[in-house]
Amino acid sequence: MSHTIREKKKLLARVGRIRGQVEAIERALNEEAGCDRIMHMIAGVRGGVAGLMAEVVEDHIRTHLVDPEKNPGALNADAADQLIEVVHTYLK
Repeated sequence: MSHTIREKKKLLARVGRIRGQVEAIERALNEEAGCDRIMHMIAGVRGGVAGLMAEVVEDHIRTHLVDPEKNPGALNADAADQLIEVVHTYLK
């Protein structure tokens, strides 16, 4: 079973929050809100999408690259933790 299927409910909840943020941007544009407000909202969406990506990448690493039962040539756990840390730093 894929980790995206296993974490489906949690991932869909994140997507729902992102959708709500995008809809708020659309409303703000329709209401001709100030650019500072709109840029702030866009930054929030970017953070939401980056968080979603970081979560999927982390699960991918832990499921497909570190699990020695599924992948005999798996990375060691320390290397995986370092890679995950880099991904989270990059996607902030």
